[in-house]
Amino acid sequence: MEMFDFSKISVLVVGDVMLDVYYKGAVERISPEAPVPIVRVENVKHNIGGAGNVCNNIVNLGGNTYLLGFVGDDDNYKKLSSLLTESKINNFLVETIRPTVTKMRVLGEHQQIVRVDFEDKIANYSTKDYELLKKNIEDTIDKVDIVVISDYKKGVCSSELCKHLISVAKSKDKKVIVDPKGTSWNKYIGAYFVTPNLKELKDISGKEFFNENDSIVKTGLEVLDKFDFENLLVTRSEKGMSLINKKEIYHLPANAKEVYDVSGAGDTVIATLALSIARGIDKYESIKLANTAGGIVVGKLGTVPVTKTEIEESFYIQDNHKLISLDKLLIKLKDLKEKNNRIVFTNGCFDIIHKGHISYMVKAKQLGDILIIGLNSDSSVKILKGESRPINNQFDRAEILAAFNFVDYVVFFEEETPYNLIKAVAPDVLVKGGDYKVEDIVGREFAKEVAVIDFVDGYSTTNTIKRMKG
Repeated sequence: MEMFDFSKISVLVVGDVMLDVYYKGAVERISPEAPVPIVRVENVKHNIGGAGNVCNNIVNLGGNTYLLGFVGDDDNYKKLSSLLTESKINNFLVETIRPTVTKMRVLGEHQQIVRVDFEDKIANYSTKDYELLKKNIEDTIDKVDIVVISDYKKGVCSSELCKHLISVAKSKDKKVIVDPKGTSWNKYIGAYFVTPNLKELKDISGKEFFNENDSIVKTGLEVLDKFDFENLLVTRSEKGMSLINKKEIYHLPANAKEVYDVSGAGDTVIATLALSIARGIDKYESIKLANTAGGIVVGKLGTVPVTKTEIEESFYIQDNHKLISLDKLLIKLKDLKEKNNRIVFTNGCFDIIHKGHISYMVKAKQLGDILIIGLNSDSSVKILKGESRPINNQFDRAEILAAFNFVDYVVFFEEETPYNLIKAVAPDVLVKGGDYKVEDIVGREFAKEVAVIDFVDGYSTTNTIKRMKG
């Protein structure tokens, strides 16, 4: 979808860069040395954290980014540098005598047991460090469309640096979005958007209040008056988000989502917001996108980014009940099967819908009660048909399919074949078109029956494209 095309957007991210390390394993007994669980480590994973995670989200959403900050001359920086290169994140990091900030988490059975932080208690970076960082800002500012300050209160975002960065950005007509930390917000004066969570808003206001609209708005307006920000976007956990500025108030409910891990959610929100605003999407749609992205990432374990496909699918699914994620489809299927509905499954690219497609799907629906279409994603179509395909993107194709009353659900799959999708759905009837032999049909072992429906002669997307080309 054009709305989600961030390929021409570049974002400068300045802030505290970190390495996140996860030790994951099984807990089977308590230590004889102390009343603590013993974790038998089965997997070790290294992720880009802090301001780097903002960049990782930007890249995974299809944008371009430049990361500026401080690191140490140590093994953790070497690992982090490798991850940044692998993720195609442009970076100009200043090596200092301080260690690379590293957070190590130990998880047993998906439960975080302990976090160990490697950092200086007070990160006193030198004047030379900051001067090098300022030079990197000035060398990079003309290459980007928008600026993000990702402040984790680890020393990079000093008052002087933030004021310098905002001044340089405004002189170049670049908007600045801030993910704040601490209670020294004077350094953010002049920012276009500041995105505190509920605790951060309480901290800066110096008072306690309930997570209710009136309290959020009253406190938010006081903060706006004090610091001269254009917009305040307060993230409110289960209450969603609130946009507050001097002209308007906008409350956005939270997306219902099972929460596994909130670490990195703020990074995802600010990355999506920055890309959307730089793309020219209005504030309300930008916030809606950021809210959707945040809802996705809290369902993941660890500091991992949201992807463009995930946000497109989730954003679109909100408005079309027939386009459904596999997880939600399986929940619905459990109920449908218990009520003895006969489930029919077929799949295809359905790039340019023609008479043959419609005839085929109508006949497929006649074989049962519920017709599920497994739709090849754009990347899957390219594998099958080549780089020039699809003609229509996956969401346009899905919307057309969903418009037919004989189609009940549409679900995407990314692989070359729908083998895993058919295995999960386990339909009563698996339908294929053309001259397939039953023994050659992928996923047949997971269906109770297999049906082959003849195509209508003379109709195919390939032939349609040839005729269009003359």
